Amino acid sequence: MTEMYIIENVEARYPKIDTTYVWKDNPDKNSEKKGRSEPCDPSETGAEYSIQFRMDNATAKKLFMAMSEIYQANRQQKWAEKLANPFVKDDDGTFIGKAAIKGKYKNGLTVPPMQLDSQGNKLASDFQLTTGSTVNVAVQFNPYDGFGGQGVNLWVKAVQVIKLVPRKDHNPFGTVDGGFTIEDANPFA
Repeated sequence: MTEMYIIENVEARYPKIDTTYVWKDNPDKNSEKKGRSEPCDPSETGAEYSIQFRMDNATAKKLFMAMSEIYQANRQQKWAEKLANPFVKDDDGTFIGKAAIKGKYKNGLTVPPMQLDSQGNKLASDFQLTTGSTVNVAVQFNPYDGFGGQGVNLWVKAVQVIKLVPRKDHNPFGTVDGGFTIEDANPFA
């Protein structure tokens, strides 16, 4: 195993680290919706904790160089000469990465990623991080050979929330004329 690596000051995307999640296909084959990620038991097949993150070019380059170093240190003769770039370049010039860890491996259940505030205080186990929040992500590199190739997985170990973006409630309705409106219940307004 390798030391922790901290990916600093990145934007959280689709964080699923409060519990394990698994992808469920839509049972309605005629629907345009492909499926969705749902909370699940850590021992369920495909269960994982995961977080995608958006990073600038300098951060992506530094992370890739560290991953390449680990890859070369663990490279076997049959492995590809160089580590393939695992990041996706977005239209705005930033890069998208992903860190994940399965809910269960052969030796048992994994420890959920720790979630901390900006001062290092542990957050509640049911805290749900929101997309768009600024975070630091602690990962452990895991070089592998399998799934049709070789690479370096980023196992998410902890997330530090630097700036939390409030969760937005989705209102499917617009405004309409007439009808019921809530009155200001505050007599001191």
